[in-house]
Amino acid sequence: MPGMAVLRAKALRVHQLLLEHYGQPTWRNPMPALDELVSTILSQNTNDNNRDRAFQSLRAKFPRWEAVRDAPKREVIDAIRPAGLANQKGPRIQTALKEITAERGALDLEFLRDLPLDEAHARLTRFNGVGPKTAAIVLLFSLGRPAFPVDTHIYRVTGRLGLRPERMTVEQAHPHFESLLPPETYYAAHLNIIRHGREICQARQPRCGECFLTRQCVFYREVVRKKGGRGAGVRG
Repeated sequence: MPGMAVLRAKALRVHQLLLEHYGQPTWRNPMPALDELVSTILSQNTNDNNRDRAFQSLRAKFPRWEAVRDAPKREVIDAIRPAGLANQKGPRIQTALKEITAERGALDLEFLRDLPLDEAHARLTRFNGVGPKTAAIVLLFSLGRPAFPVDTHIYRVTGRLGLRPERMTVEQAHPHFESLLPPETYYAAHLNIIRHGREICQARQPRCGECFLTRQCVFYREVVRKKGGRGAGVRG
């Protein structure tokens, strides 16, 4: 792997090219941190549509989080079935709500905004089913904290680009990218890399012939071009 200074320069170049191609991204309106936590738990191992259907179903049945916390387990599970893995996600959500209440006396995570970042991250990852990605999503998108969530698209795309060591785990990738990119880029870089992974740098059949990052891409240089794959022209 190149040194960190070289990787930082490359990461910034990739970020700029993504901005030039996709523009400044905007996700949906920020939700309160507790809503985002529940939504992100629902999003695990499913798509955005199923996550949103399950979240809306849960809020329609239980307008207040206190009602979700205190409801019979089966009713919560039934409400979130569109998200899949409801038997796991339902109890995880209820347990997190109960633990927050026991610690804080109320269902509110806004206090995380004022904690040191490491402590805020640790508070979230204590909950069963909340890993580094879920914690980083809550911190970045709800609380405006400098955290960089790494999902499967980001892990794949950055691996192909050579922006992380090949054997680096997803968990290790979170602090790696937080050290690689300036905090002010996290929001746009996260969303644009995901978009690129969905539209161009797909898992099974990456569309290298349409990609504007081929100059930066180790996978393209060492795999696609050597094998004479489609898109041998270099862009970006």
